[in-house]
Amino acid sequence: MKKFLSLFLTLALVSACSSTPEKQPETAEELYNEGYELLEKTSYQRSAETFEKLELEHPYSKWATKAKLMGAYAYYRDEKYDDAVISLDRFIKFHPGNKDIAYAYYLKALCYYNQISGVEKDQGNTEKALDALNQVIVRFPETQYAVDAELKMGLVKDHLAGKEMEVGRFYLKQKNYLSSLNRFSTVVNNYQTTSHIEEALYRQAEIYKALGLTKEAQDAIRVLGYNYPKSKWYKQAQALY
Repeated sequence: MKKFLSLFLTLALVSACSSTPEKQPETAEELYNEGYELLEKTSYQRSAETFEKLELEHPYSKWATKAKLMGAYAYYRDEKYDDAVISLDRFIKFHPGNKDIAYAYYLKALCYYNQISGVEKDQGNTEKALDALNQVIVRFPETQYAVDAELKMGLVKDHLAGKEMEVGRFYLKQKNYLSSLNRFSTVVNNYQTTSHIEEALYRQAEIYKALGLTKEAQDAIRVLGYNYPKSKWYKQAQALY
């Protein structure tokens, strides 16, 4: 009787296990919706991982294309900018004609823009932001992204000019006039619309005078006075002679 009962229980257990339905693989749409829900819940890492899973398991579905961009956005929101850029580069490479391609370029620019550091640090990401923003403007001039990119370009250029000014002032204090002049001339030649242009012109005049180059100094003062007659830097420049 005990053997019979034991055999019955074993068969019942096997029967129960075999009747449990296996979990079916998630469809591309289900994975996409899951990733989107995680994104809305600010579970950015899990969201990105879910979108990547979609790409791997359903590479030829329409949802895989969407997942590339959404995964990049999840990384962007998680401030994992390097991962976001990698995903965006893949999207741009494989889907150049996609309706969201302008946004992909814009989001890539934001990844670099958000990593801009103080002028005392390396400006590698600032240079990348400038290039990426310019691509948005050139490639998609009629979009809302180009409008915002124009505004950000102005801020980026001002930042880069600020870096040149800081280094120029350092060299000036060391009386390394040629190196200092090169920095200020870069601002005058390349960043004329920034807030640093007035001081840069004054510093040019100041260095030219220190080097005994009277004509060059007076030319710099003349340009400063013509364009910024009410500038405090013009008043200081006039006092040089």
